[in-house]
Amino acid sequence: MRLHHVQVSCPVGGEDAARRFYADGLGIPEVAKPPVLATRGGCWFRSEEVEVHVGVEDTFTPARKAHPAFLVDDIDATAVRLERHGFPVTWDADFPGYRRFYVADGNGNRVEVLAVRGESS
Repeated sequence: MRLHHVQVSCPVGGEDAARRFYADGLGIPEVAKPPVLATRGGCWFRSEEVEVHVGVEDTFTPARKAHPAFLVDDIDATAVRLERHGFPVTWDADFPGYRRFYVADGNGNRVEVLAVRGESS
């Protein structure tokens, strides 16, 4: 079994904020949604390793606990890139064997970014 994608939510009109975070901040390219699904709004991002779907919710509340976690090769460069795009990171040392931080995506959803300790960390 493999994970196909993770879906997070955004408010109506929150797609541009999602693009700034997932495409510009994390570097995951945006891909076109299938035409039948594009009418629902939202946006999709896909790389060789990960796929994120951002769906629109009329009564949106940011996810503060539930979150996707992205394993990266260069956590320091990722943190710098996110902060340069206006997304402050909060480092956390509570997960043995990993360096990690939390950040809110452009719509306030919690996102974890981590790297195996000792691998470019």
